[in-house]
Amino acid sequence: MNTKYSDLIDQTYYFPQEEFTLDGTQLKFHDIDLMELVKKYGAPLKFTYLPKISHNINRAKGWFKTAIEKHDYKASYNYCYCTKSSHFKHVLDEALKNDIHIETSSAFDINIVESLKKSGKITDDTWVLCNGFKRDQYIENISRLINDGHRNCVPIIDNYEEIDLLSENINGKYQVGIRIASEEEPKFEFYTSRLGIGYKNIVPFYNKQIKDNEQVDLRMLHFFINTGIRDTAYYWNELNKCLKVYISLKKVCPSLDSLNIGGGFPIKNSLAFDYDYQYMVEEIISQIKLTCEEAEVDVPHIFTEFGSFTVGESGGAIYEVLYQKQQNDREKWNMINSSFITTLPDTWAISKKFVMLAVNRWNDEYERVLLGGLTCDSDDYYNSEQHTNAIYLPKFRKEKPLYIGFFNTGAYQDTIGGFGGLQHCLIPQPKHILIDRNAEGEITTQLFSEQQDQKDMLNILGYDQSN
Repeated sequence: MNTKYSDLIDQTYYFPQEEFTLDGTQLKFHDIDLMELVKKYGAPLKFTYLPKISHNINRAKGWFKTAIEKHDYKASYNYCYCTKSSHFKHVLDEALKNDIHIETSSAFDINIVESLKKSGKITDDTWVLCNGFKRDQYIENISRLINDGHRNCVPIIDNYEEIDLLSENINGKYQVGIRIASEEEPKFEFYTSRLGIGYKNIVPFYNKQIKDNEQVDLRMLHFFINTGIRDTAYYWNELNKCLKVYISLKKVCPSLDSLNIGGGFPIKNSLAFDYDYQYMVEEIISQIKLTCEEAEVDVPHIFTEFGSFTVGESGGAIYEVLYQKQQNDREKWNMINSSFITTLPDTWAISKKFVMLAVNRWNDEYERVLLGGLTCDSDDYYNSEQHTNAIYLPKFRKEKPLYIGFFNTGAYQDTIGGFGGLQHCLIPQPKHILIDRNAEGEITTQLFSEQQDQKDMLNILGYDQSN
């Protein structure tokens, strides 16, 4: 009988895969010995595999290069990293090795940009696209960046007041973009995005506030939808509406020459993941070119803002199964030595799934289980894997420690979870390890942050620890 955990994976998925291989009874991720990480640093443990960031950036650049050449597209492609996915210095340092640009969403992002400029990571030639609702500090910081000579900073207008606010603070001419308030997929609770300006209002807005304003040049139209870039009737319909607005705007605004199609490339969330990136890029480029040719306007330069796609597949988390609770005749709860709510908050907040695999004991028999976190919250659990509708892991044995890994967790989880701050039920933040390769291709590891201890928690809470 095929009762081993390795048999289950072989029967369910194509395995091994590019990033996942098996060494005896233990899992490797990009040839990283995960059990060696556990032996060296312990668990729970979070890690970031930095080379994957550069790898994904260059994959996307390659897809767009191929599509532009195939369709003889007469404009450029510009890859922007959406910093809100992960603001950490090690992430930005790795991403910026690859001749990319930056998209920001809040005031402190500009302080990060200024720090990166000071260290030589970016220059005045780097595009800085400033999205988001702009409060006073964000306006002030954007204006300072432009006034200090960064003319490739483009505020993306989100509401009708921002032009006046920016013009009061910026010396001389500056460029802007306009964000389209896209119509959401029917399953959403609301019809139109709260971000940006409605389709029908964009040309009137340009005519009223920008056309005769000698200080402002409209450079870019920005388009983004929450569901991301998917081969659905909804996506193609929204892209088509966006292109109609671009053409209408281009005919009255000669300075408009760029289209930002936002982000939304999906990342691998299952071993059964299947997405034809090259096909989607070629279709997008083809649709833009055909629509512009029919309207007899020049094709725009293309900008994208990939956040999760840039950094998501670089991250992972490893937990130890501490204990098994048999709560009834059907449900076995494997309790991990951390919390899903605090370390992988998207599993709790939006029921997001990540690639989940046992790290060791692949030759042991498997069983069906539920996974529970340490907090006293009934929602602190992870109960199913996509495409299998259940979690199967090697059988729990107290004398044989079991470690499990969650992979492709590198986007949003640390910032949403409040990295370095208070955690629900005061569950400590795990250790975080940076993994890289040296010039010889050998794997190197570095401790980025220690697991929180009681002093960290009590300091945040304001308790006197002088005694």
